[in-house]
Amino acid sequence: MLGDQLSLGLHGLRKADKGSDIVVMAEVADEATYVPHHPKKIAFTFMAMRRFAEQLRALGWQVCYSKLDDPDNTQSIGGELIRYASGQATAGVIATEPAEWRLIDALGELPLRVHMLSDDRFIASHADFETWAAGRKQLRMEYFYREMRRKTGLLMEGDTPVGGKWNFDHDNRKAPPKGIAHAPLTFAPDAEVMALVQALYGDNFGDLQPFGFATTTAEAQKAFDHWLIHGLPFFGDYQDAMLSDQPFMYHAVIGLYLNAGLLDPRAVCEQAEAVYHAGAAPLNAVEGFIRQIIGWREYVRGIYFLEGRDYTARNALAHTRSLPPMFWGAPTKMQCMDQTIGQTKREAYAHHIQRLMITGNFALLAGINPAEVHEWYLAVYADAYEWVEAPNVIGMSQFADGGIIASKPYISSGNYIHKMSDYCKSCAYRVQDKTGEKACPFNLLYWDFLDRHRDKFKGNPRMANMYRVWDKMDAAKRASVLNEAQGWLAKLDRGHSV
Repeated sequence: MLGDQLSLGLHGLRKADKGSDIVVMAEVADEATYVPHHPKKIAFTFMAMRRFAEQLRALGWQVCYSKLDDPDNTQSIGGELIRYASGQATAGVIATEPAEWRLIDALGELPLRVHMLSDDRFIASHADFETWAAGRKQLRMEYFYREMRRKTGLLMEGDTPVGGKWNFDHDNRKAPPKGIAHAPLTFAPDAEVMALVQALYGDNFGDLQPFGFATTTAEAQKAFDHWLIHGLPFFGDYQDAMLSDQPFMYHAVIGLYLNAGLLDPRAVCEQAEAVYHAGAAPLNAVEGFIRQIIGWREYVRGIYFLEGRDYTARNALAHTRSLPPMFWGAPTKMQCMDQTIGQTKREAYAHHIQRLMITGNFALLAGINPAEVHEWYLAVYADAYEWVEAPNVIGMSQFADGGIIASKPYISSGNYIHKMSDYCKSCAYRVQDKTGEKACPFNLLYWDFLDRHRDKFKGNPRMANMYRVWDKMDAAKRASVLNEAQGWLAKLDRGHSV
């Protein structure tokens, strides 16, 4: 059982025999270091694994568990399976399919007989997604989501969506309110794991302390129950909003619990639906939450496996710029980037608009190599596993898959950030300045991106208006914008604080 398979209903566990089979769980350096993970993510994973192993033992399972600092630990999943199989004189392994190609391939190369079972914690199987995708010119999430609503019956009245519409996203784009004080519940950490992670991975990007993540299903459920009361009623209206020093807004912050197996995706959706039917949260909030899980989460997993092992290497826009030091905490005068990256360092968390329209938007406009962007997101967020992170970054954020996920690049000038946040009020740059020394870098880079990729996007109907605005601009102003954008990028390349 892997560190993201901490579910009592896991397929492999259901097929195993408590009287004769042995559960193998292992903390290994290979998994802790394939990218420089945030210390909070490593600590969360090890704590959750240890407590899950204790739960299994209490239920009567025999568990062979390798701690990271065990002297006999081979420091790889494959090595530990071989070691325990040899000790038990068995050549057979029951495994639930890992959630990423790297580990699927590693298990397939073992000198053991591996019986691989599907991970049926997801609503859509690989076959379900392949059937839906077959013959479609465009694989848009909205239409897949509707199928998932029909399949689950969530927010449905027969064949009709509750409220007469599938999607209430139009109602979920309000500018940030004032005085938010919502925060997730926190829980006491395991001191032994904290000391271990600090000693071995304390120099990684990210603050280990303070640590408050839930590390059992019971704790995760308490955290979710708290959010259903205090966060869900306001989640829809403000899910795209951003405020300085308000990292969580009204978000549930349960991605890491879902992705590790501590919470069940269908169950949390059913609980949110019950809150709507009880009149305690509006439809736009509940529908938006359910769409993120049975729509987006299921969809990106489908894309990841459908597109195959080379997906993370795609670079449709041929972007090659190196990831700037600001992504690893170097000073920046850009308040939106400083807030989002600083929060990421402290919390191992940023919500979806911060990831898409701040750090992702900047990386796309600046032409940063999507492979480096992908590895950064995989490293710094506690909920990041490749199956969910790669489509969000390679596809949605960086358009590196050429439009499989997104119908156009998700780019914006500073105006969007100004509308949806308070970041611009305290920034060294001026969002209203389009050119000049104080011009918002997003304003300069936005037009520079459109200009250099014109051949690719000029025929995209969703971008036609952008190009009309650019073409109507005075020629001298266009030249000034492009010159200033190149000058700003040159400073970025030289490692200057920008």
